[in-house]
Amino acid sequence: MTVLYILSLILFVAYLGRLSTHICRRSLTEWLLTLFLLGAGSVILTGFVLSGLYQTANAPVWAGSVFVTATIIGWVLRRLSSEQPRFSALQLIRERRHLFGQWFGGLSAYPKFLFSTLFATLAIIAVTNLLLVFFTVPNEWDSMTGHLNRVMQYIQRGSMRHFGGTNWNIDTYPKSVCTLQIYSFLMTGRFENGFKFIHHLSYWTAIVAVFGIVQRLGNGRLSASFFCALAYALLPDFLMQAITTETDIVLTAYLSVLLFMLFAYQQTTPPKDSRYLWLAGMAFGIAFGHKITFALLLPSVFVIMVYTVFLSPSWTITFNRTWRLGAAILVSVCLWTLPTGYLKNIEVFGHPIGPPTALKHQSVERAGSLSNLLEQGSRNVVRYGYDHINLDGIRNVAIGARLNHAMRQPLVALEDKLHMRLDEETDFSIQPFAFDRKFVFYNANPYWGIFGFGLALPLVLLVLIGVVRSTPHLFLGLALLLHFAALSYSAPYDPFKGRYFIETGLFGITFLALIFLHARTSVDVPGRTLWKSYVGLVTVLGCVSALMCVFLNTRALPFAWTPPDGHSFPSAFNSDRIRQMTLGRPDIYVPYKRFDELVPANATVALGTINDDYEYPLYGPDLSRRLIAINPFEQGLRPIPKEADYLFFAKSVIQPQPGDIRLGTDTTMRQAVIVPGEDYYLRKLK
Repeated sequence: MTVLYILSLILFVAYLGRLSTHICRRSLTEWLLTLFLLGAGSVILTGFVLSGLYQTANAPVWAGSVFVTATIIGWVLRRLSSEQPRFSALQLIRERRHLFGQWFGGLSAYPKFLFSTLFATLAIIAVTNLLLVFFTVPNEWDSMTGHLNRVMQYIQRGSMRHFGGTNWNIDTYPKSVCTLQIYSFLMTGRFENGFKFIHHLSYWTAIVAVFGIVQRLGNGRLSASFFCALAYALLPDFLMQAITTETDIVLTAYLSVLLFMLFAYQQTTPPKDSRYLWLAGMAFGIAFGHKITFALLLPSVFVIMVYTVFLSPSWTITFNRTWRLGAAILVSVCLWTLPTGYLKNIEVFGHPIGPPTALKHQSVERAGSLSNLLEQGSRNVVRYGYDHINLDGIRNVAIGARLNHAMRQPLVALEDKLHMRLDEETDFSIQPFAFDRKFVFYNANPYWGIFGFGLALPLVLLVLIGVVRSTPHLFLGLALLLHFAALSYSAPYDPFKGRYFIETGLFGITFLALIFLHARTSVDVPGRTLWKSYVGLVTVLGCVSALMCVFLNTRALPFAWTPPDGHSFPSAFNSDRIRQMTLGRPDIYVPYKRFDELVPANATVALGTINDDYEYPLYGPDLSRRLIAINPFEQGLRPIPKEADYLFFAKSVIQPQPGDIRLGTDTTMRQAVIVPGEDYYLRKLK
């Protein structure tokens, strides 16, 4: 059956490709992005319907029903789009490959060096990351406690209905990404790493979108488009999520498609092609349904809409554009946003995000008064600004860390002179700010690295102060500042927050196009040896940084390595499943390993655990154990269900009794881990 499901998946992708040729114009970039949007939208809607019918775990139904949903969406989009002749995607790919050869062959020595370095680096990383996706297990903290845990619960229950999980993320996070993960998991024969497919696909989708956006900004200038796309592919914070099940990279893909459709609309010759507004509205609804943090992007998206849609020669034209875009957004929100869980959160918790405890921990409520929010949020702006100025990737090794420390000393001295108290004020911080962040924070959650502070941010500054004039980049710069501010004022400072700035980086990376497009910053102008040398140095260091991020990522090491802190890590390809999954919490490895050895693969296990406990590893290597949470978040302890064969619990939740097996926790590591594990026990019930 697995072969049939895989064939069904391949056929579905081919069918999406065929449908997309009826919807989009004859553009390879546009075709790829439309295919992604149509595929994601079809699977998400199918998942909502199947959940209501209690068919979430029914692979044969999934295999057939996605075709029905895609056909309906494709038909509607085709009817809304202007008539155009179908084109052959394969022929288009051949033409673009020939065009690429002509472009690269016509480059002079300097840009050929830049692009050869970038392409070679990305090729090495692409192969490595693909191997990591297929052959290493997921192990991110949020996935172990919430994201993947709830996916397995939905599969076991046959529905995505609210059920009350141990971790508050299980019930409060929007469920649209779960549909995509469940579909890929079932269509690959219950392949665990299928959960990562939508995230890895999102990585490449965003790269294609950046290329397409800059093509529209730069009137088809390939050098500018490729440079921005390749640099974005190598940004440390974006690159690190390509092999994980973190949710932000998927949101970035949706945002990138939305921005592409808006810029594509702006660049079409009058009369403007409304198909881009319908597709932009669809991307908007899917993005909002994916994660509530899209709300922080709304001011930035609005600024881009002002430039691409609302600015027009007359109020009549603006009105006609606005109602179309507004209608598209309204319908898409009804289809892809509201059913994903926000309404249920209001019903259960009284808030679309979640329970009050979560809000006080991770939102503006933690700041208290408005005056304190403004004060501490302003500190966060500077804190995150400081965090961006780091040699991410390179500082994974001792000599790089020393170089990074020395490079930042003037910034530390400046902060001391201005008495900003960045590291002293802690009331609006999840983890206190530090000028030299701990290895565990920057290794797996870096920021933009040298491409960011070496090129992107200086170019943003030059545009905003008017030294370099570019109208689209002025709006992109405003969008960047708005999102930067939104992240700073909306939640406490968090050293793990590098992952949130990948959306901000989507706006910032487009400024690298000015290196080829603007007369004042172009490297194509004869002379400018110093400027060309600087761009070349940043490019080389950016490539080195990207390679070191991938090959020295302790969360998924291709090869065994001992980082500067002296703690050795095995290769992710050779590490056993439990050890790999507990890398972020090594003190729980022994009890979880013992649990895996003592509990049969098909057992039903009641879980008396706490909010921060890893639950996903307990499903077993074949994900075949049934887990029942009996200590749901803030609901109190429930009775042990009669069907349970075992009880796995923390001593802080249930008092052990004679006969219980103490699995324990390595208490010698308590000072080295961020959140120490509990004292775990196992009770045989039958």
